[in-house]
Amino acid sequence: MPEGHTVHRLAAVFARGFGGQRVRTSSPQGRFSDAARLDGQVLLGAEAVGKHLFLPFAPSAEVDPADPSVRHVHVHLGLYGSWTFAGDPGFAGAHAIGAPRLRVGEREEESEGTVDWRRIVPRETVRLRIAGPRGLADLTGPTACEVLDAEGRQRVLDRLGPDPLRPDPDGSARRRFVEGIRRSRTTIGALLMDQKVVAGIGNIYRAELLFRARLDPFVPGRDLTAGMCEEMWEDLVALMAYGARTGRIVTTQPEHRQIEARIVERSRGTRQNGDEDPDVVPREESFYVYHRQTLPCRLCGTTVRSGEIAARTVFWCPRCQRVRSRRAGWTREHPAAPWALAV
Repeated sequence: MPEGHTVHRLAAVFARGFGGQRVRTSSPQGRFSDAARLDGQVLLGAEAVGKHLFLPFAPSAEVDPADPSVRHVHVHLGLYGSWTFAGDPGFAGAHAIGAPRLRVGEREEESEGTVDWRRIVPRETVRLRIAGPRGLADLTGPTACEVLDAEGRQRVLDRLGPDPLRPDPDGSARRRFVEGIRRSRTTIGALLMDQKVVAGIGNIYRAELLFRARLDPFVPGRDLTAGMCEEMWEDLVALMAYGARTGRIVTTQPEHRQIEARIVERSRGTRQNGDEDPDVVPREESFYVYHRQTLPCRLCGTTVRSGEIAARTVFWCPRCQRVRSRRAGWTREHPAAPWALAV
């Protein structure tokens, strides 16, 4: 499932590729009947909140996004959803975002060479196609794809916790995060995956954030101090901002990357954007504990462990992550942030 930084990158792609343009919409799969009434409207832009994408449609580009006539296509990719793009050179800056998928028209390109994107026939699995003057986007396999009015959009937002990638000029998002953790008896490992506590965190950010904070994933949220939670929030904001900028999650310091540069791959592997680029940090060097169970910790050599919290696998180093409560004399000694480094 794409983590929050990926959805913010997706929103940026839509804003650049379609923002303010009149578009054609269709549902080749036939399961999104609302595509017909959106056809020919203007896509005003795009908004990401946690793992949710909102695409606002209006009769004209002059319509205020807050106008009651605006309808929002709400998309949650879930485990299997993906957007794939095709268009003029430089149109999207990405060929796919979401679960691994073939490029739009990839089969045709293999047999016939480069194909004009305007002639690409959508696959039968495409839930929604959006086509503009310079390119198109195909949505397949989403958990949610629906049209909402302003009230419906707000109901979705009301279910979500603060998003570290959205502006927080008055610090209210950070306060909500801190309060949501400290009032709960639930383990911090479970709270960080609860989208009502913080929107956009997935399993990678959860594991790496807790390692960097030296926190045991099984400590109850109410046992943490406000300072611990504030430091986690600040670290998370910067880590996810780096991810939104680069499309990659990298939490390791350069001097630690060659130490035990291995991960325990799943059958399909832990994929990141740009894995084929030799200039990016390889995924084997990107994480401290995520998918490194049974391997030595990069910092102390202790075997990294894995377990289950709320039906999801959690990864941690039992020696580095010994802090269990505010009574443990906690200090922030995690590695310097990779977003400030040349990665």
